[in-house]
Amino acid sequence: MVIEGSALLLGAFFALLFLGVPIGIALGLAGFAVIAVEGLGVMALPTNIWTGIAKYPLLALPMFVLAGMMFERSGVAERLVRFASAVVGQRRGGLAVVAVLVCMILGGISGSGAADAAAVSAVMLPSMLKQRYPRPYIASLIAGAGSTAVLIPPSIPFIVYAVLVPGVSVPALFVGGLVPGVLVGLALLIPAVVLARVHGFGAPDPGEARPPLGRSFVEAVWGLAAPAVILGGLRTGLFTPTEAAVVAVFYGLFVGTVVYRTLGLREIYATLRDSAEISAVVLIIVALASIFAFAGSTVGAFDALARTMVGLTGSDAAMKLMVTALVLVAGMLIDAISIFLVFLPILVPIARQFGWDLTWFGIVLTMNVAIGAFTPPMAVNLMVTCKVAGCAIEQTVPWVIWFVLAMLAVLLLVLFVPEVALFLPRLLGDV
Repeated sequence: MVIEGSALLLGAFFALLFLGVPIGIALGLAGFAVIAVEGLGVMALPTNIWTGIAKYPLLALPMFVLAGMMFERSGVAERLVRFASAVVGQRRGGLAVVAVLVCMILGGISGSGAADAAAVSAVMLPSMLKQRYPRPYIASLIAGAGSTAVLIPPSIPFIVYAVLVPGVSVPALFVGGLVPGVLVGLALLIPAVVLARVHGFGAPDPGEARPPLGRSFVEAVWGLAAPAVILGGLRTGLFTPTEAAVVAVFYGLFVGTVVYRTLGLREIYATLRDSAEISAVVLIIVALASIFAFAGSTVGAFDALARTMVGLTGSDAAMKLMVTALVLVAGMLIDAISIFLVFLPILVPIARQFGWDLTWFGIVLTMNVAIGAFTPPMAVNLMVTCKVAGCAIEQTVPWVIWFVLAMLAVLLLVLFVPEVALFLPRLLGDV
């Protein structure tokens, strides 16, 4: 039963993906096929679909999506760019530094790498083109910087991970992802500036005035305060992660309607509609993946695969590299949430077998999918920024490889020195 069921489950899933079936449908159909063939009880389907999404922490997911879109459409990104430009000043490669910094700040609001990359690339593209930054470079840089959004809290993949892995708390993941997220952003600055200097682009116009620092700060302060409001409320116990998401929504609504006055009724309706569509897609995938998870766990497919991987090596370092390579490759093809739904039932038993801290493990997996999100050929963030920049993904390869290497260096540091991610949660008593 184990061998036949495992072969059918994984064979059907990958065959459907190869045929171009959406990943959520592929997960559901593969799970249904195993349940039907192995006689596991078709009536279990409705129960599994319901229990897959009827989890209180998942309420935070659509609210953070909505909050991110509220801030993006309220003009926060444009004001953050102006403030960052005032801080960085007029120097070669300065706009590249500004793009990374703004992505990191917006990542502390939206929790979505693709949304972060789309907002920043739309704002930064005209001014970067004016300073002769190549379009593929712009797309590569902002796609990589946008990936910090899934590490710097709040993070949608962290919420999904905490829901799927018992015993791991959302606050611990949020706090643990902060240092790696900042390190990734700083690491991306190195190739960003070096490439600008080596290739001779990114020089500011001598007649271009530096934005006034004081005025820029006053205009951007509402956006700068948003991550502090969210994290501060979580740390003080004022609200839970789910309640923090709701607070972020109303904070963004207040900024857009009262402070900046950029959100009217039509814009608010469009924001609600678009965020509902994105959230619905994610939750449908989660619901259908519960069928896949039920089928795989019942026939013993996940345990068998985990035992097979453990049997390949007893070395802790070798297993870390194997898991990293597996998730990194998967991250180039599918999104973070789908990766967690497919691979966590296999990888979590391995982590427990080797005695790895599951909070650290979630951060490492998220760093992997963050790299995959801007690594060709099927990089989600890169697709978004290439569309905005008007270039092909293959044109970004000579540029994006340097940003991938910078982020890989930070990943290896966190992979082999877990305290980089865990010291802050330990200090605050979250783990």
